[in-house]
Amino acid sequence: MGLFDAFRRRRRGRKKNRPGTLRSVSSADIAHLDQWVATHRGVEAYVEPRTTVTETTVVLVAHDGEWTRRRIGSLDTAQQFGRKRSIPVYEVAKTGYPKRMREYTERQRILRKKAQRERDESA
Repeated sequence: MGLFDAFRRRRRGRKKNRPGTLRSVSSADIAHLDQWVATHRGVEAYVEPRTTVTETTVVLVAHDGEWTRRRIGSLDTAQQFGRKRSIPVYEVAKTGYPKRMREYTERQRILRKKAQRERDESA
């Protein structure tokens, strides 16, 4: 056994967690998306293309701008997901994100800052 054999063996067993390895869509991702669609009104899906860092993702945006993001696997999978749940599916690269999503994110940021100031003042 060579000096570095123990390290080589360990690395082979850790392929799943190596940096740069993309995690694919899981049943938990789909379950989260299903639950989110069922509990929100006016949901639309925005598909984000695969990058070197992440797999293809979908952002679900509700009528009030609240949103969630999960892996979806591919544009085809996202379109099937949308058809099955009767929600529109858009490609972010073509349409961009809806204004209500940006506004919701900004409102949440302001609320977090306000809550932080109140905690700081009461301490």
